[in-house]
Amino acid sequence: MQPVPRIAVTPGEPAGIGPEIVLKLARQALAFEIVAVANKELLAGIAKQLCIDVSVNSFTPGQIPTPHRPGQLDVIDIPILNHVTPGKLDVENSSYVIETLNTAIELTQKNECQAVTTGPVQKSIIKEAGFSFSGHTEYFAEKTGCDPVMLLSNEMSNIDTGQILRVALVTTHLPVSDVPAQITPQRIETVLKILHQDLVHRFGIEKPSISVCGLNPHAGENGHLGSEEKEIISPLLDKLRKQGMQLEGPLPADTAFAQKKLHTRDVIVVMYHDQGLPVIKYSDFGSIVNVTLGLPIIRTSVDHGTALDIAGQGIAEVGSISTAAIMAAKLCGSHTH
Repeated sequence: MQPVPRIAVTPGEPAGIGPEIVLKLARQALAFEIVAVANKELLAGIAKQLCIDVSVNSFTPGQIPTPHRPGQLDVIDIPILNHVTPGKLDVENSSYVIETLNTAIELTQKNECQAVTTGPVQKSIIKEAGFSFSGHTEYFAEKTGCDPVMLLSNEMSNIDTGQILRVALVTTHLPVSDVPAQITPQRIETVLKILHQDLVHRFGIEKPSISVCGLNPHAGENGHLGSEEKEIISPLLDKLRKQGMQLEGPLPADTAFAQKKLHTRDVIVVMYHDQGLPVIKYSDFGSIVNVTLGLPIIRTSVDHGTALDIAGQGIAEVGSISTAAIMAAKLCGSHTH
């Protein structure tokens, strides 16, 4: 057992706010260790430019993790091709972004780090560079050979109120027109089994209560507004109930998130990205953590994008990456608060 976990933190797109929020994270007192997987010169330059009082140091591998020292940031240096101008994307720097992710994954697989927290990336520029990349979730799954499940949670900021909301997705970064073809019994079963397993083993919920939304308005209204609920989702839920899973649904998505019922559910499963993410982000934007389930490693992420419009101005907020790192440490089994 490690005394405390060490979290590998990737800033993401170098021209966005990622480097700034990682530096601001390093000013905080944390009960676990962080190590940035990034370009050391880039971070040092941004710290100087934005007057962020953080000393950027080289990481020494092989040491036992210790709680983070505010104002210090150890870095695993990753070369970057071109000079970075905040707010201006450079397709040639996409290989740097990919290398930070590959290195963080490798460090975690080797147990040099115990989890990964990722800053925001710009998917479009990575694709322009010729990489097959539809998002962190899919990339981590491909690199580890696993089926991914995307889960967003506001629990780190609502742990004392009881208004915890977790949302898991059956499909992730797809055009809406492609979603119905992916709503198969196999996919839903895979998602629900991974979700149930990780809620038990990583979140410590002994008997998870899982609510499942339908695909169509009014959950298909008994086949009048779509057949997926009647033909695919309901029979699959019945099958898994017989195996002992506590499942509710399929529910109409417009009533599934009623406040008065949230405390009775551990997670709400939605069929596609924008069926559930607008709700949870409206509830607590800036304090939501994105967790990739189904992986052999722990990975959490921020709930926001690269914010190119404010990059380099020193006004980016640290809340989301801080919450994501704390969640990563919690999932490692550490008492972080």
